[in-house]
Amino acid sequence: MADFPLAGHNVDWLHREDIRPYIFVREHNRDKAMVQPKSLGWFPQAPLIFSPMQMDEVHFANQILALENLAFSHSDMAMPRWVFYDCGVMPGFVAGFAQRTKTLAPGVKSILKPSETMEWTPISLFIIIPTMAPREWVAHNLCSINSLLPRENRFYGLGFLSKAFGLWQADIDICCGITQWKSPAIRLHSHYGRFEVLTAFTPVHDYSHTITYRLKVDFNQWMKFFSKEDDIEFLNEHEYAGFEVDPNDESSLIAFQRKIEEKGETYYLNSTELRHNPLDHPLKVYKSLNK
Repeated sequence: MADFPLAGHNVDWLHREDIRPYIFVREHNRDKAMVQPKSLGWFPQAPLIFSPMQMDEVHFANQILALENLAFSHSDMAMPRWVFYDCGVMPGFVAGFAQRTKTLAPGVKSILKPSETMEWTPISLFIIIPTMAPREWVAHNLCSINSLLPRENRFYGLGFLSKAFGLWQADIDICCGITQWKSPAIRLHSHYGRFEVLTAFTPVHDYSHTITYRLKVDFNQWMKFFSKEDDIEFLNEHEYAGFEVDPNDESSLIAFQRKIEEKGETYYLNSTELRHNPLDHPLKVYKSLNK
């Protein structure tokens, strides 16, 4: 483990023989989901491969869906089964981590209720879907068993590393995503690259107070999740755009959206401010110095 880049960051579970990364992907998509990625050294275990086109692997899919439903049912955003198949695994794939069912802690078994006939049970999921633009994908869904466990029983960084694994494994250059203002997820997603705002107010979504973001995947930003370092280089490359956005104020979100639609500038949020400010705190909006 001496050469393991994450050594000392409380992620020894990545080296456990009973925990492996997995990819749930149909055969026709494997060459897109399993490219030869850049050297990173974060994921020492070879991934397990499962297919949604194999009847006998429906049990693994059932467990992915069970975990997703447990994680999102409280927000009324649980994913219908047909959406998972039609919109998720047909065009894209699922990445995450799985644990040998027989070694699951009793508390995890009581939550997930896996079949004892399954060798592996997914404990996280990240659904990623390609777009029409080259090497640009949409992050559709991300969750892990951590959200359902007491803090002392969690796998540190499981959700973050699940998304990182999927982005790395498919060698994704540009990642777009959707989350809600004031959601803790906005902080997590800000660790993967500079946070460009595509929509600040999104009435086409069920929740209009939704932010659509776009980022260029940047490995250099990933380690800051563990080191807790600020992105000090951001202010060397961006300047204050002269206004703030208030997540509590719909008129502020709409005003920001109008500025985006003018298409004169590309706007960013500062990841350091996203991570340190309260989730309902107004945020400065920035624009790039390198047009």
